[in-house]
Amino acid sequence: MTSKERLLTALTKGKPDRLPATVHQWQGYHLDKYMKGISDLEAFKQVGLDAQIQYFEDMAQFWLVDADFTKMNTADWRDEPVLVSRDPENRVTHHVIHTPGGILTYKTAGNTKTTWITEYIIKKDDDIELIRKYMPVPRLDLKPVARRHDLIGDAGILRGFVWGDQAGCWQHAACLMDINELIMAVFDKPDWVHSLLRILLDKKLAFIESMQGAKFDLIETGGGAASSTLISPDLHREFCLPYDREMHDALHSLGFLVTYHTCGGTYGIEEHIVANGTDASETLAPPSVGGNQEPWELKRKVGDRIALIGGIDQFNVLEGSEKGIRDKVDDLFNKVGYNGGFICSCSDHFFETPVAKLKVFAEAARECTY
Repeated sequence: MTSKERLLTALTKGKPDRLPATVHQWQGYHLDKYMKGISDLEAFKQVGLDAQIQYFEDMAQFWLVDADFTKMNTADWRDEPVLVSRDPENRVTHHVIHTPGGILTYKTAGNTKTTWITEYIIKKDDDIELIRKYMPVPRLDLKPVARRHDLIGDAGILRGFVWGDQAGCWQHAACLMDINELIMAVFDKPDWVHSLLRILLDKKLAFIESMQGAKFDLIETGGGAASSTLISPDLHREFCLPYDREMHDALHSLGFLVTYHTCGGTYGIEEHIVANGTDASETLAPPSVGGNQEPWELKRKVGDRIALIGGIDQFNVLEGSEKGIRDKVDDLFNKVGYNGGFICSCSDHFFETPVAKLKVFAEAARECTY
């Protein structure tokens, strides 16, 4: 099998020739520091892993190191960033968004690895009306997607997002206001929270319409803010599940496969993940890296109803001994991937992992044959 065939077979709950092995996303920091600035596709080929290439253009993820905050600007929504600090390890930017209905502000900081929010855009209830009326939704340009897909060829798959700071509605909301305030709001003003989520869902559905015909092999939704390490299963059922399901139905109507990202916090929401209609659940982060159950415990509960992606602790395992890497891959193959439908992958981003250890990871997976 080619890497593309191997990954797609696992995503459709089948048994490929051997265990697929990959990483969630290859970070520019690692490529620059450890791999002489080569591309993510070249890096996958160099270490022998099955390529998952993430497409970011038009998706508006604020957390990208090189994010262009003005790309979405229109006559009714003008983000004017002021760079307070240019230090690559302490980037500070203050944003003022001008709309016909008023001004919104937010602040970000960052380093060479990522970007984070230091002041949130929603400061009062009425701010969501400015978001509803004026926040623009881009249309996906299909041509560069097709070029990227064709460049990857049989080396792997091309992954896309749904537009927004995060792909899921609840997770996107957690980028617009402090998560603690958002959680309190579900008790104090649940109708207002549902209004915000509906605003975001409508915008995401509009973006999904523009995705028709895009050559994506897999679309990532969700995000860590909906994991059960942060909110309860009851809150997930009310404030995540219905919005996730509607978005997944829209993606499926266009023929896309969907993977739902929870950063490993799956305990207690296993049936919600199945019910939201996703094709796969990721990233199966074990307790050693912040998850709340072992990957095989999730597998036991969901069975063969969905595919699974992840399971490798990218710090304690991939930066550990070669024997530890091989043992963990073998353990995951026997406990999670024994019946197919499993892609062995890093549980999330890595930054300092030695290239030699990634090659050991790939070699170990090649030995796990069906």
